[in-house]
Amino acid sequence: MELPADAPAVITADALRADLGCFPTREQYHDLVAAFKADGFEVCADLCAVDYLEHADRALPEGVTPTRFEVVVNLLSMSRRERVRIRVQAGDVEPEVDSLFDLYPGSEAMEREAFDLLGVIFRSHPDLTRILMPEDWEGHPLRKDYGTGRVPVQFKEAPGPR
Repeated sequence: MELPADAPAVITADALRADLGCFPTREQYHDLVAAFKADGFEVCADLCAVDYLEHADRALPEGVTPTRFEVVVNLLSMSRRERVRIRVQAGDVEPEVDSLFDLYPGSEAMEREAFDLLGVIFRSHPDLTRILMPEDWEGHPLRKDYGTGRVPVQFKEAPGPR
């Protein structure tokens, strides 16, 4: 696959343990993933978000400006036995990237999880609601600045013998 001239920084497999690693901007993200899908990367194997609150000075390729939140996507080409990892900087205060649901419908639950636990907004997602936490939960519990505390667990009566 040949990337366009204004393509994001690309690094080698040694650094990411993938066949290819890309760092698109938020504006390039959806188009780059669409190009990989058209090139035969038929599976979105994983999509997650990371909060780098305490690691703002992490190592990134030249030209990539680090933000607090990052979305990481792993795409697979089963026919060619290749993998690509895409890391997009999602923002600092209001992290936001485009949804990949139109390209990979299976990414719907992974995007909802990243929204629920870290607060990343996925534009054009068909149902961006909580998936793990109760609907009335305030905040996003995997954010590094989320207050620690105890939530009392209420157990139901133990079930009897079967």
